[in-house]
Amino acid sequence: MAGKLRHIGWALALAALCCAGPAAARRGMVALTFDDLPALSILPDQDYIDYTNEALVAGLKRHHFAATGFVNEEKIDNLQRDRQIANLARWLDAGLSLGNHTYSHSSPNTLGADGYIADIARGERITRPLLAARGLKLQWFRHPYLETGYPRAVRDKIDDWLAANGYRVAPVTIDAEDWEFAEPYDDAIARRDVARQERIRAAYLAYTAMRIRWSQASARVLFGRDIAQVMLLHCTRLNADTLGQLAALLRAAHLRPVTLARAMRDPAYRTRDDYAEKNGVTWLERWAVTLHKTLPEEGDEDPPAEIQTEYDRVDNDRLSTPDQ
Repeated sequence: MAGKLRHIGWALALAALCCAGPAAARRGMVALTFDDLPALSILPDQDYIDYTNEALVAGLKRHHFAATGFVNEEKIDNLQRDRQIANLARWLDAGLSLGNHTYSHSSPNTLGADGYIADIARGERITRPLLAARGLKLQWFRHPYLETGYPRAVRDKIDDWLAANGYRVAPVTIDAEDWEFAEPYDDAIARRDVARQERIRAAYLAYTAMRIRWSQASARVLFGRDIAQVMLLHCTRLNADTLGQLAALLRAAHLRPVTLARAMRDPAYRTRDDYAEKNGVTWLERWAVTLHKTLPEEGDEDPPAEIQTEYDRVDNDRLSTPDQ
């Protein structure tokens, strides 16, 4: 009975998506993006990182999902270099794509424009040749913490460098704060606490369903229609272990995974972005500033308090790093 109760939260969220009304019945698109490759984990264990990548890539292939992984090359030398590079190659060999997420996952708010640009350039030394060896080019960039530069002159300098060096910025419209669930989940696995693993998975899936609904509702407020969404995820054991349930959530929301390039063909992504503040926010929130519109309050919530408490217990970094 207890096991069944743990799954009620995400099951109810799935049911809510299934009954989201006529607008949800139209077939939509979503690009899946995974940050912090080779992996985001509190466990410095190469076998664990390898398994995370193997399981996540296998799941994406099994569901025939396109995806783009964004690399922090600093992580490559944190463990076994050859195996970390092999994890990146695994994504490409599966027909998935890779992009640049800076070398060190730092913020332009701390590095300034020149330092941030140098960190981007340093973050392509391994990824670019891996792509080139397969006849591909490095074209996508994702800002850590979704922080694009402040004040405007800093953002403009970064944007100009990215454009001059052939990069396209990967926006985000669905953000389920999965990193905040993922690290407590790693800790639960390390402690072999199966009940806690199940509880975290259920809470994560319920929260993700809510964030999908909010993003779809927000797009309709901004554009009067559904748009092709771009979902921010991370390369974590949590996502590897819940990919089947995530696939069910996407089906219930009538979202079909497509390549990032395909999603970006939606005219919504040509909307002017006037946002230039310190805090990183989704592109829905950026466009709301430009279009002078108010997004829905329902569903615009932080992760559950107990998850935040668990995160702070295993990685108390909120005061020293941005919370995205």
